[in-house]
Order: sequence, then structure tokens, then C-alpha cells
Amino acid sequence: MASLPSAAAWPQQSTPIKRKGNIKQSVSRWCYKDIALDKLCSYSAEIGCKAIDLLGSEEWDVPAKYGLVCAMGYAHGGEIKSAMNRVENHARIEEAFRQYIPLAAKAGVVNVITFSGNREGMSDEEGAKNTIIGLNRVKKIGEDNGVTICIELLNSKVDHHDYMCDHSAWGLEVVQAVNSPRVKLLYDIYHMQIMEGDLIATIQKNIDWIAHFHTGGVPHRHELDGTQEVQWDGVMRGIVTTNFKGYVAHEFVPTHDPLTSLRQAVDLCDV
Repeated sequence: MASLPSAAAWPQQSTPIKRKGNIKQSVSRWCYKDIALDKLCSYSAEIGCKAIDLLGSEEWDVPAKYGLVCAMGYAHGGEIKSAMNRVENHARIEEAFRQYIPLAAKAGVVNVITFSGNREGMSDEEGAKNTIIGLNRVKKIGEDNGVTICIELLNSKVDHHDYMCDHSAWGLEVVQAVNSPRVKLLYDIYHMQIMEGDLIATIQKNIDWIAHFHTGGVPHRHELDGTQEVQWDGVMRGIVTTNFKGYVAHEFVPTHDPLTSLRQAVDLCDV
């Protein structure tokens, strides 16, 4: 793939690049931690993104200054290793959600994130039962505030060993049992390619239970380019056929000039 000029070489846009609008693209903050949030928001708006992902409550008001929203917020919904699959975590997560989800709604945050937690010897059946109990306990908070609580699918093969919500079937079993318009899956395409593949068919079959997507090159979670195995424009076209109205957030770790890599990914996914 031809190299691109650095972000500094891109002409400044007097108005944002007009995208096709079929995929609303977002940017995961942590992948650009060395870039000031205001600069990341400004550049993201300039290249036609609509949102920023994975901001804490102290940052939720920043994207709006640039015409963006926070598409996925941290609301203290547990940690990757310890969250909804353990009943002893439910009270603190509920308390946090009661405090932060109303604030998220006020700030225009679309979704907040939660996790299953690790197995640590627990069966998937028991973990699913506990997670359903926990999500049932908090779903009305999301419903009352118009904010969707998303449990994230992650791989347990490479990045998050022992994580329980590591296959779409498990996540779907949980959210379908909770059966709330405000409790859905964060389908991380990078993680699910590692665990099970069959991306487009799985997404299209289950789109009603998916609120949000993340990207990332497989393997190694770098740029969405010819060095890795997912055909991203094809996956995006598969999503478009479902009339999905949520956001697709880029969550890859750049190995080249970060803003140039972001622009390249946004261009590729603008189908």
C-alpha cells in the first residue's frame, strides 16, 4: 500500500470532509494518548468523523466543542477482569451507573461500557446467569436516561486471557435474556476475528443486539491496511446493509504517523 504524507501535510479543511454518511465513524481516545484531546477532536471533525470513544466523565463535554459526541463513555461499569459475572460487583456498578449515566445523558454520551470479567474457574453458565442478574439490575437506569449499556466482546486468546465474554454466542445469550433496548453488545471486530471470524454473517444476523463496533487490524491491532487479514471495506458494506444507525469506532494502535493512519482508516471505511 502506498505511503501517505504526514497529517501535517494534509490541507486544512475550511469545512469538514463530507463523508457518505453510511458509517458514522468514531475514534478511540486511548489509541492517541500522546495527542491532546482537543487536537484529536478538532482533527477528527475535520476528516469527517462524528464521535470520540472511551472518555471518562471529566472529558465528556469536550467533543461537543467540535460538533462531535462521545459515542462510548466510561461510567465505572467494572473492569475487564472484574465486572458483571460476579454478583459481589453488582452493587458498586449499580451505584456508579446511578451517578454517571444521568450525567452521560446530559452530556450527550450515547453508550457506556461494561464487561463480563474473567472466569477464574467460574463456568460460563454461572457467569451468564450472574451477568444477566447484574444487567437486569441496571437496565432501567439506561432506559430512563436514553443511554445504552454495552457489554464488550473481547478475545481471550491474545489480549485478555480468561475473559468470559469472548464469543458472540455468550454475549448474545446474555443480552437477549435481559431483553432491553438499552442493553446491547459492543462488537469489537478485532477481538471477534481472533476468536471466531465469520464477521459479516454474525453481524448481519444479530445486528438488533449490537449497539456499537470497534476496529483494529488483525494481527497486532495496528493500522487497517494490507498487512493484516480483515477486508475492512467489505465488513463496513456488510454493516451498511443492516441499516445500522450507531457508530464504528477505530481502536487500533498506530505504528506510523497517528493522524495520517487515522485519516487512512476513515477513508477506507467510508463506504
